[in-house]
Amino acid sequence: MQDAFFIPRNEVFCCLRSCVLLFYENNKGVVKSRLDPYTMHKNKKKNFLSSICLFAFFSILGSIISSNVFADVPNDKYGGTLVLSTTSDPKSFNDILAKETSTTDVTNMLFEGLTRTNGITGEVEPNLAQSWDVSSDGLIWTFHLRDDVLWFDGKQFTADDVVFTFNDLIYNETVPNSASDIFSVDGNKFNVEKVDDLTVRFTLPVKFAPFLRSMGQSILPKHRLKNAVDAGKFNFTWGIDTDPKEIIGTGAYILTDYKPGQRLMYRRNPNYWKRSDSGDRLPYIEKVVYLIVQSQDVELLKFLDGELDAVAIRAQDYPLVKPNEKRGDYEVLDIGPAFGSNFIFFNQNRGTNAQTNKPYVEDYKLEWFTNVEFRKAVAHAIDKQRIVEMVMNGFGYPQYSSMSPSAGFYYNPDVTEYDYDLDKARAILRSQGFIDRDGDGYLEDTKGNVLEFNLYTNGGMGDPRVLIASIIRSDLQAIGMKVNFLVLEFNNIVSKLTSTYEWEAVVLGLTGGIEPHFGKNVWDSKGNLHMWYPRQESPATDWEARIDEIFNQGVQELDENKRKQLYDEFQRIISQKLPMIYTVLSSRLYSVRNKFENLNPTKFGGLFHNLDELIIREEYR
Repeated sequence: MQDAFFIPRNEVFCCLRSCVLLFYENNKGVVKSRLDPYTMHKNKKKNFLSSICLFAFFSILGSIISSNVFADVPNDKYGGTLVLSTTSDPKSFNDILAKETSTTDVTNMLFEGLTRTNGITGEVEPNLAQSWDVSSDGLIWTFHLRDDVLWFDGKQFTADDVVFTFNDLIYNETVPNSASDIFSVDGNKFNVEKVDDLTVRFTLPVKFAPFLRSMGQSILPKHRLKNAVDAGKFNFTWGIDTDPKEIIGTGAYILTDYKPGQRLMYRRNPNYWKRSDSGDRLPYIEKVVYLIVQSQDVELLKFLDGELDAVAIRAQDYPLVKPNEKRGDYEVLDIGPAFGSNFIFFNQNRGTNAQTNKPYVEDYKLEWFTNVEFRKAVAHAIDKQRIVEMVMNGFGYPQYSSMSPSAGFYYNPDVTEYDYDLDKARAILRSQGFIDRDGDGYLEDTKGNVLEFNLYTNGGMGDPRVLIASIIRSDLQAIGMKVNFLVLEFNNIVSKLTSTYEWEAVVLGLTGGIEPHFGKNVWDSKGNLHMWYPRQESPATDWEARIDEIFNQGVQELDENKRKQLYDEFQRIISQKLPMIYTVLSSRLYSVRNKFENLNPTKFGGLFHNLDELIIREEYR
C-alpha cells in the first residue's frame, strides 16, 4: 500500500544531517560521562534530546530502506519481471554496426538519441536533448542537452559523447555503418561541434526536413570507446562475447546476462533520468527477460503455456488464441494496419546485359510492362478482399496508397483506387489489343505473342506472401494471362532485382514508416531499390522525373503543410502510374497478459513503446 506522504530525498538528508550533528555535539564527552557522575547528571537533558534525535535518525533510516526513498520513488508501483521473446540471437551489442533487427532490438533497450518519436502522436520530442534552436535558414541546429543523464557506469553524459558518435564513428570511413548515408546530403556530411559540455551544434550543407527525426540516432560513450577507435579495434568492440557489464548506455535498462540460444536479461537502471508526470523515477518494472526461441510456432506455444507475457500473433493463429483469452488471463489486441506492404511489380528495365548484349526484358514483354493500361488491368483483376479473408483471416486492409494509414500525417487517403472487376480488366486488355486469337484460353498481343510471364516470390509453405502470390496468379489466369509461378530463395530474388535484372514479375514487400524521405532509395529514379527500373542515368518517364523533384523538394521543405502537399502528390502519382500494384496490409495482432497498468498500444509505437512507464500489477509480481 502506498505511503500517506512522501519526503523528498534532499529534505530527508537535511533532517538526518541535523540529527547526527546534534547527537555528536551532545555526546562529545560520552567517555568522560561514563566515568564522571557529575558530568552525566549535567548532560541528562541534552542526552534525552539527543536520544530522541537518534531515535528519529533510525526511524527515518528505516523508512528510507523500506520505502525506497533513495530511489526517489514510492515502492508500490515498482518491481516484477516482464518476459518476452525473440526468434534470433543478436549479432552484436554495437549499435553503430547493427544491420538487423535481432541486434537493434537489444541495443534499443540500452542506448538513446537526442530525440525520440512519441509513440502516441508520432511527433518528434526531446530525449537526451531537452531543447533545440534552429537558425532562420534551417541550416544550423543547436541542441541543449539534459544535465541529469548518467551512463551506466556513473559518468556524466556530455556533448563530447555526441560529437564522438558522429565524427569518430558515423563519419569514420573505416567503420561500416548505414547511418552515414542518412546523415549526409548529396555526399556532404553535417558539421558537428561542441559548444560547451551541454551544447552541441550541427551545421547542415542544405536544409534537411527529416533532421529532427533522424536525431533519434543512438549516442555512444566516448570515454568507453575512444581508445578502441584510436587503436583501430572499434569494429571488433562490444561483440556478443563481451561481458554485459562492459556495455555502457544511458537507457532505462541495463543488460546483465546473455546466454546464446537461451535468453537475454536486463535490470532496471536505478539512475535513469526520465520521470513520470507525477515525479516517479522510471522505469517501474525491475527486470526484463527475452527468451530466444526457434520459431513463431514455439513462441506461441510458450505464450499459451504461460511462459511469455506477450507475443505477436499471425492471423492464422487467431482462432487458436482468441477463444482462450479468459482462461489464459490475456487479451488479444488489434492495433491497426502494419507499416509493411505486399505488392506485385513488373520489370520495366530498358537496359541491356553488357556481357550477352541482350535486353534484360524481351522487347514485346517490355512493351506490355511499360504500358500503364496493362498495369491497370492487373490492378482491377486482383481480389484484395479474397486475400484479406483467405490469407489474413479477415485481419487485413486493402492497400491503394504507397504509405500505410498508420503513417498518420503523411498518409494520403485520396488516391486512385482500383475495384475488383474482371470485366473491366478484360475490357482494358481488349482495348490494348490483347485477344484470345486461338481459343486456348490465353490472350495474345497484336503480334501474336502469348501473354505469358514468370512470377517470383519468396517464402516457405504457408507463408502469407506465397499465398498472396498464388491468389494473384489465379486472378490473372482468370483474365487470360498465362502466369508461371515460382518460389525462390530471398537472396536469389534480391540478386535478380539488384544485379542481373533478369526477371519479369515479382511479389515482394517493403517495411514502411512515418517519414516519407526514408524511402527515397525506392522512389528516386537513381535509387538502387527503384525496383522496376533501378539506377537510371536520367528518369525514363515524366512522372518519375516529377517524383525525383518531389523528393528533392520535400527533404528541404521545413513547412510541414507544404511538405505534406508534396508527398500527397507523390502518392497520387504512384496510384495512377502503378509501378507497384499494392495488395493488402496485415493487421498488427498481439496477445498480452492482463498484468500491466499503463499499457497503451498504438499504431505508431506498437505494443511496448512506453515500456519505461509500464507497471506490473502487485498480484502478478
